[in-house]
Amino acid sequence: MTIAEKRADAAASGADAEIRPFSYTATDEELDDLRRRIRATRWPDRETVDDTSQGVRLETMRALADYWADQHDWRRVEARLAELPQFVTEIDGVDIHFIHVRSKHEDALPLIVTHGWPGSVIEQLKIVGPLTDPTAYGADASDAFDLVIPSLPGHGF
Repeated sequence: MTIAEKRADAAASGADAEIRPFSYTATDEELDDLRRRIRATRWPDRETVDDTSQGVRLETMRALADYWADQHDWRRVEARLAELPQFVTEIDGVDIHFIHVRSKHEDALPLIVTHGWPGSVIEQLKIVGPLTDPTAYGADASDAFDLVIPSLPGHGF
């Protein structure tokens, strides 16, 4: 059945798109495998120039890989994400992950906040509090928003 046929079917039955609760916990094995694969990177020779005209410098990429392999705390990020209401819904045949945080303030305006490429919703976590609960940050309740923060397809869950 094509997407158009599914839509027609859903419209005829009066069904709404299903929004499903979502959570994710990486297994220790998945994290170990990721670290192993990062450490197994086959590095190219050093660039032939002393500037960035050939792209990101090898030294920078090695430092970034070392950080992800040995220092990044995925469990801390996972815990922060778990504090927020997350969902998945299908749009045009693709499951789209999103965070949906409603403000406690009445008359909060709905706001969709998207990340850039090649980013993720993690970039937006720092603004959730100030936008949904502005009074906790010294602003007025009239500044409140209900947030929807989708993951761009291929850049999230």
